[in-house]
Amino acid sequence: MTPSEVKRYLSDRKLAPLNDIALHFDLDPDTIRGLLSHWIRKGRVRLHQDEGCQSGGCCGGCGEHAKEVYEWLQ
Repeated sequence: MTPSEVKRYLSDRKLAPLNDIALHFDLDPDTIRGLLSHWIRKGRVRLHQDEGCQSGGCCGGCGEHAKEVYEWLQ
């Protein structure tokens, strides 16, 4: 798994939750975060965090990773 493979996946979709990316590559969410951090540092990916999930107001049992959505910027 390389940052380029994650780039291809995310650039094709434009937006993707952390859970979807982790499931696609069959990797732990922390591993995906590490790969995405490369593109965040380069300014090509932005992390969106759903504040509603932090309060438990959006979906109840969606889990901690569901509130992380990554956006490809370029």
